[in-house]
Amino acid sequence: MIITSTPLRISFFGGGTDYPVWYRQYGGSVLSTTIDKCCYITCRRLPPFFEYHSRISYSKIENVDRNDVIQHPSVRACLQFAGMDEGVEIHHVADLPARSGLGTSSAFTVGLLLGLYALKNQMRDKHALASDAIHVEQDLLREAVGAQDQVSAAHGGFNRINFGTDGSIDVRRMLTSQDRLAELEQHLALYFTGFSRFASEIAQEQLKMTPHKKQELDTMLQFVAEAEAIVANSNRSLHEFGRLLHESWKIKRTLTQKISNASIDEIYEAGLSAGALGGKLLGAGGGGFMLFFVAPERREALRARLKKLLCVPFSFSNRGSHVVVYEPEQQYDNSLASERSTIYAHAAGVAQAPK
Repeated sequence: MIITSTPLRISFFGGGTDYPVWYRQYGGSVLSTTIDKCCYITCRRLPPFFEYHSRISYSKIENVDRNDVIQHPSVRACLQFAGMDEGVEIHHVADLPARSGLGTSSAFTVGLLLGLYALKNQMRDKHALASDAIHVEQDLLREAVGAQDQVSAAHGGFNRINFGTDGSIDVRRMLTSQDRLAELEQHLALYFTGFSRFASEIAQEQLKMTPHKKQELDTMLQFVAEAEAIVANSNRSLHEFGRLLHESWKIKRTLTQKISNASIDEIYEAGLSAGALGGKLLGAGGGGFMLFFVAPERREALRARLKKLLCVPFSFSNRGSHVVVYEPEQQYDNSLASERSTIYAHAAGVAQAPK
């Protein structure tokens, strides 16, 4: 039995420059942090006593005869990547919902890959784990995703992540005091606006528009270094960070017409009217979580103004994806697994035998 815990993330600046179509030509960078909200994955080899080969439990339950017919794309691709044809049982639960802009999909992929490695009694360092997840999502699944979420999930912590034109990824932990990070944390508030039903469509549209948005993405890239400097220098006011978030959001919402909408704009303006200095919609857009930068003394005013929305408390977290439970199991004889139907028939016969 293996259980992994993988953190979700908040991305502050540089989102969009972590797509290969951009950073392979210009280089990219993001400033982000993982938080104390996680996804948890339990996996084990399935004993050969069931009428199905593998069982996958998430928002739905799949009992399948072969791993290659699993409907969940990430599970199917991860098992393919790991070369696991044997029967497995996989369960997924999370602290916060999917499709909400917190990197849940990549956290799932990272956590599942880590669990499968552990199931095979193998270890993988954080950089390699992130690279494997990027390969699964971008190359095997051909999903319209960047590369920051997988890196954040694997490494954990408050980082500047740089993407090189040669495909290299450099993770630099934020060099500042814990008091400074705690102060920043106290200025952030997270609100759930509703599910983003078209996240993949929005991401695909953004990818399509990326070559035509060089000026905007260049500016957003410059904001990463500026935000890092603000946080690192305790003599600078963190209010500068909030105002920079506002400027970045104004640019981000112009990347495609699908990132924001009238409801999102209304929520954002309501937040500003209650005293927030800035904020942004997390993830691809269209819904999900909105982050506000607000002075501690204005938090209650913001909460009152946005009383119809759920406010989710959170803290920064330094821990990346890790194994919570590692209890290796004895493997069953393959001959027994291959005679599964005989076992079923015998069991049925015993159950129906007259007394």
